[in-house]
Amino acid sequence: MIATAMLRHRVLRFLALMLLCLSLAPATVVAQAPAVDPAPAAEAAADDTAAADDTAPAEEAAEPEAPAFPAPLTDPETDLDAFTLYLIPLTTDDLSALADTWLGIVKDATEALVADQVRAMSEDEAIAAAARESVVAATEKRNLMFQRFSAVLDNWAKKGGDEATIASYRSYRNAIIVEEKRNADYKTLATQALGWATSMDGGIRLAIRLTVVVGSFLALLVAARVVRGFARRGLERVPNLSKLLQTFIVFVIYWVTVAVGLMIVLSALGVDITPVFALVGGASFIIAFAMQDTLGNLAAGLMIMINRPFDEGDYVDIGGVAGTVKSVSIVSTMVTTPDNQVIVVPNSKVWGNVITNVTASETRRVDLTFGIGYGDSIEKAQHVLEEVVLSHPKVLPEPEPVIRVNVLNASSVDFICRPWVRSADYWAVYWDLTRQVKERFDAEGISIPFPQTDMNIKVSGPASAAAVASFLPPAAAAASRGQGIAEGDEGHDPDSDDEADDTN
Repeated sequence: MIATAMLRHRVLRFLALMLLCLSLAPATVVAQAPAVDPAPAAEAAADDTAAADDTAPAEEAAEPEAPAFPAPLTDPETDLDAFTLYLIPLTTDDLSALADTWLGIVKDATEALVADQVRAMSEDEAIAAAARESVVAATEKRNLMFQRFSAVLDNWAKKGGDEATIASYRSYRNAIIVEEKRNADYKTLATQALGWATSMDGGIRLAIRLTVVVGSFLALLVAARVVRGFARRGLERVPNLSKLLQTFIVFVIYWVTVAVGLMIVLSALGVDITPVFALVGGASFIIAFAMQDTLGNLAAGLMIMINRPFDEGDYVDIGGVAGTVKSVSIVSTMVTTPDNQVIVVPNSKVWGNVITNVTASETRRVDLTFGIGYGDSIEKAQHVLEEVVLSHPKVLPEPEPVIRVNVLNASSVDFICRPWVRSADYWAVYWDLTRQVKERFDAEGISIPFPQTDMNIKVSGPASAAAVASFLPPAAAAASRGQGIAEGDEGHDPDSDDEADDTN
């Protein structure tokens, strides 16, 4: 279209020149001017016109190109939020040119600031004070420029700009800030700190952001508690869901609500949270390698919560640790023993061991054994046991108690007594029946034998009899001595003494 317009423009100029030549020709004749061939003049004019037309595009091409980015992007007074929005449609080439532009802007501002810092070192206190005030104002203005310069670099980096060039720009900015602070005198630093603290773009803005973050975090905690309450009430209505799994799900919902809300607040404040995800992704491998045991406990905890081998309040025996389950966290299980000791067992040890859940069922069988003597009546003992068991109020009628003769031991006839009770009444029934059966056996004259051993000692002489008698009760010792003397008399021949005397 541009070429067509230029061609049309040339044609119109040529036609206008031809009409001008034709209009001048009669006047030339009337004035009797020398005859002139109009063709060369027309050709010369056409050449001049063509030359003029040819030079026009060259002059237009020589004009500087308009910037590829909006004018507010080079204005230090542009609001930072609006400045950031202006950066969105720019390409990497545009951002590269804009970064060079801002590099020149901050360089010029830094040169003026350095000149003020040099004047602040003057021995004249009036000049130095005025220079320090100028340094504070110039620093504040230059910091605004650095903010926009950093915004350009950040946007450039996000869009895949040259990392080395961006790093050099950032190093230039950091070096300027560090060197300025290192070479400034304490009065200048104090003035700058005071100015930053009272500036809307400095301390006041930071204080507002901190207040917003703290207030938002507190509000998030309240909101998370509300969400947790709704989640708990909803999970309580789900059938066949253990308390452990309910507690875990509620815990996860609570902290996920806090984390998501905090990220939303930080994003609204302009904080870039993308590096946080990159940091978490990079550190996850190291954390997983360093915390293998902890992750094993975590996996075991999830298996416990899903498979539900026990629940809170159950009495369990886990690898030799017996007690009531108090709580189960992600990594450990807390058990309270009957004597009120608190034992924390890692979940990997729990899931990897045999788990005995004593209170998982609603009913339990009480196993008791009672022995009677061989001289006692089995029928009478059976009747007594049935009366005692069936009369206990906590013994369940169904299933029916089992009372049978079980073993003929060396010194007793043993009965098994197996009533059924509710799990919560197990020990009460166990202790009650043990006492009541003993009392009824005593009242009915039924003996409960205990192990007895009979010892037969053979004494060979008076000295041995005296030694044995020292270990016996007095009556038994006298009987033993009498028996020993009698045995000694029976073995003594009275005539032997006479024979001995006759020999002497």
